[in-house]
Amino acid sequence: MGLFGQAKDMYKLQKQAKKIKEELKNLHIEAEINGIAVVINGEQEVVEVRISLELLSAGNQVKLQADLLTVFNKAVKKSQEIAAEKMRGMMGDLGMNMPGMPEGEQK
Repeated sequence: MGLFGQAKDMYKLQKQAKKIKEELKNLHIEAEINGIAVVINGEQEVVEVRISLELLSAGNQVKLQADLLTVFNKAVKKSQEIAAEKMRGMMGDLGMNMPGMPEGEQK
């Protein structure tokens, strides 16, 4: 592939990456555990937090803190998996191999 072909591929890759970034920004991912729900977007920004009223008692602080930590991490992990899958698809469409991905799983 010549220099022009490589530049064309880079432009196409840049354009697709920009499109994926916009899709991720508009994608909302929700994780819920024990009456606590967290919504984040695909860029891993927290959009919303909901806590059921039953959990807001003074004696519940330690459990609430632990559950918040768990649910935030769960939401972030989900968003990372979705973003990775979108990037894998983009790279496969361009015929590029992603490091660490077995050949049989690439598109």
